[in-house]
Amino acid sequence: MNDMNIRRVAFDHPDAVKLNDRVQAEYAERYGDEGDVTPLDASMFRPPRGLYLIAYDAADAPVATGGWRTMDENGEGYENGDAEIKRMYVVPEARGLGLARRILAALEEDAREAGRLRMVLETGTKQPEAIGLYTSSGYDLCPRFGYYRFHALSRCYAKPLR
Repeated sequence: MNDMNIRRVAFDHPDAVKLNDRVQAEYAERYGDEGDVTPLDASMFRPPRGLYLIAYDAADAPVATGGWRTMDENGEGYENGDAEIKRMYVVPEARGLGLARRILAALEEDAREAGRLRMVLETGTKQPEAIGLYTSSGYDLCPRFGYYRFHALSRCYAKPLR
């Protein structure tokens, strides 16, 4: 794990696109749908209103990703001061190395420094590994928000950043 290198990249960087394709394929397999169709674009992850990270292994291959974007009250259940986690993913061959936890901590710290008040995320019941990561990192279930707020399999979590 010490030879993992976490870098800031743009959401539309080729490595980010490659990992996004992989996570979407995994979502589609787990849920039997087309993946996460939440509207996202690269501008949402540009500092200081967001951040996108990729972890690279010793061979400089992209193996994990995650980002946050600024969200404020908008009629979808967000609250002013929210930072939303998107596209947390670790390739299967790099799981169990603590990469998701390292990326999550970096995202939380960056959002806190940007003045955000609460980190929020949406996941699903068919992603027990994600739920385990978030609950063990201090996240609690909260009222549902965002694109999937009316979906039965959706679970939303929040953690104060202050």
